[in-house]
Amino acid sequence: AVCSMGNSTSRLYSVLAKTLSSGAVSQHQDCLEQLDSARLDPIDPKDLLEECQIVLQKRPPRFQRNFVNVKKNAASNHRPIRVMQWNILAQALGEGKDNFVQCPMEALKWEERKCLILEEILAYKPDILCLQEVDHYFDTFEPLLSRLGYQCTFFPKPWSPCLDVERNNGPDGCAMFFLKERFELINSANIRLTAMKLKTNQVAIAQTLKCHETGRLFCIAVTHLKARTGWERFRSAQGCDLLQNLKNITQGAKIPLIVCGDFNAEPTEEVYREFSNSSLNLNSAYKLLSPDGQSEPPYTTWKIRPSGECRHTLDYIWYSQHALNVNSALGLLTEEQIGPNRLPSFNYPSDHLSLVCDFSFNQDPDRLL
Repeated sequence: AVCSMGNSTSRLYSVLAKTLSSGAVSQHQDCLEQLDSARLDPIDPKDLLEECQIVLQKRPPRFQRNFVNVKKNAASNHRPIRVMQWNILAQALGEGKDNFVQCPMEALKWEERKCLILEEILAYKPDILCLQEVDHYFDTFEPLLSRLGYQCTFFPKPWSPCLDVERNNGPDGCAMFFLKERFELINSANIRLTAMKLKTNQVAIAQTLKCHETGRLFCIAVTHLKARTGWERFRSAQGCDLLQNLKNITQGAKIPLIVCGDFNAEPTEEVYREFSNSSLNLNSAYKLLSPDGQSEPPYTTWKIRPSGECRHTLDYIWYSQHALNVNSALGLLTEEQIGPNRLPSFNYPSDHLSLVCDFSFNQDPDRLL
C-alpha cells in the first residue's frame, strides 16, 4: 500500500516509488490519517538517500557543488545553522504550464524528479529548509521530512495556478522545515501578503525559533513574490508589507532575522532596494561570493521557454548582518554544468538553483546595531 511507511527498506521504497492518487489534497484525507501513526517512525537519511539513488540509477549523477568560506577565522563555539532556500518547481506547473521547450517530459516524471529533489536536500542536510512551489507537501515532503526529524509547516497560495492543471495535486505554496533536535518553535505566523491594501495571492511563513545550543532566538521567514514583467510595483508593495510584518515579529530587529525567498525580482528592482535599505539592517548572503562582496550572482534561474532564454537572479537569502555571520555559502552551478538545454533537466529537478548558507550568531550583536 502507498501509505505503508515502516522501517524496512522495501516499505520505504513504497513511498518513493509511488505518490498518492492525483487530485486535490482533500481527496487524500483518508490516506493522510493512516500516515499519522507512522510519522513517529524515524527514517535513517542514509537509507532514504540510497533509495533515491536506486530510483535515479538510469539518470546522470547529480552535479557537484562546493561550499565557499566567506568568513575568515570565524570564531564560534557552536555549530553553524545551515539554511537552504529553494524554489523546487511545482509538479503541475512543470508538466502543465511552464513550457520548458528544451526539457524532455520524461525528465519531469514525478516518480524520479521527487527523488532528485530529496537527493539535493539530503546531500546538504539543512537545519532549516525553505521551499517555494510545493504542491506535493502532504503526500511526499511532510510524511518523509517529519520522519527525518523536521517540524513541517505549509501555507498554500489562495488561488494556486496548479489548480488549473488537469490531474493536479492541489495548490502550491511555501513550506518551512526545521530540525526539532536543534530548535524549539516559539511563534509561527502565516502571512498573506497585501499590495495597495489588497490581499494578494502570494504568501509567507515567519517562525521565531530558539536555538537549543545557544539559547538565542531568531526569526526565519520564507516567501514567494508575484512573478512576471510589469508587476514590479506590485512586488514592491508586497515586499513593504512583508518587511512591516517582520519588523513587528522581530520587535524592530531585536530578534535576528533570516528571509529566504524567490522574489521574482532582479537586484535592479525596487523591492530589492527596500530590503537592502530596511531598518532591519539586512544583507544578501550570496553577495559575499562576489570578489567585492557587493554583487549578486549572475543567475539563480536559467531556463528556455518558447519566448526565449531566461537567465535571471531572483532568489535570495537575506540576514541580519548585525547579529549573524555567514560562514560559508554553496557555490552555484556553472554554465558548463547546466548545459545548453538549461534547467530543469535529467540532472537537475528545478529551473531554480538551491541556495545554502551556514550562519553563526555574532558574539556581541547589540554593539553593531
